Amino acid sequence: MSLDPADQRQHPRIPTILRVDYAHGRPLRDVTENLSAGGFFVQTEQLFAVGDELRLALSFPGLLDPVEVGGTVAWVRIAAPDQPGGVGIRVESEQDRRRLGDILSAAGPNDSAVTPSEQDGFRVLIVEDNPHIIEMYSYVLKKLASNDLHGKVPLEVHFAPDGHHALLRLREDRFSLVMLDLYMPVMDGFALVERIREEEELKGIPVIAISAGGKEAQERAMQLGVDIYLRKPVRFVEVLETVKQLLRIR
Repeated sequence: MSLDPADQRQHPRIPTILRVDYAHGRPLRDVTENLSAGGFFVQTEQLFAVGDELRLALSFPGLLDPVEVGGTVAWVRIAAPDQPGGVGIRVESEQDRRRLGDILSAAGPNDSAVTPSEQDGFRVLIVEDNPHIIEMYSYVLKKLASNDLHGKVPLEVHFAPDGHHALLRLREDRFSLVMLDLYMPVMDGFALVERIREEEELKGIPVIAISAGGKEAQERAMQLGVDIYLRKPVRFVEVLETVKQLLRIR
């Protein structure tokens, strides 16, 4: 049964993808879909019931340190072909609401100059073999860099068609974030993640997997060291909006 109380719309919701780690050691990490001062939605296949109380840590690899908040499952969304299932979390503690508010405030418009730590910019490597997806990524990322960040945080985007070429690029240059598909020719994403986590110079790079694989693929990817797992079809603009907001936080 899907419950959708009216109070979930009391606060404006911002599309935001953050990693969700559970305080009580649940085996899988999940991700948020949106965020507001009063709560957030978590994409998950794990079984929760309305009224369950949870303690969660929200973070984004390499950009936002974990922020711990507590909340109650207020409603449940059943998975459908065009959207993942999940739960709406209502946050009632004033302290935890302030923590969410701090994230939202920091992610808002910021006209300050670039700090010295940002001088080198932000470099993303996208590993994908589908030319149509690459074209879409290229368009949106270039728009993000030129129009939304206004040059305040330099953003470079690079592409590799498979894990083999990606590994060569990673060994040659510095990257802030890797976004990859799991199913590719030559060297797939699973093998690439494994190699990244094995090599001393690369193991600290945040990795986001965007894949059509199901729960088994997610579990395997997480065990190998993926930080965030998103299922296709994903609204990539939400990923970019999240990165844009978190660059401001950084």
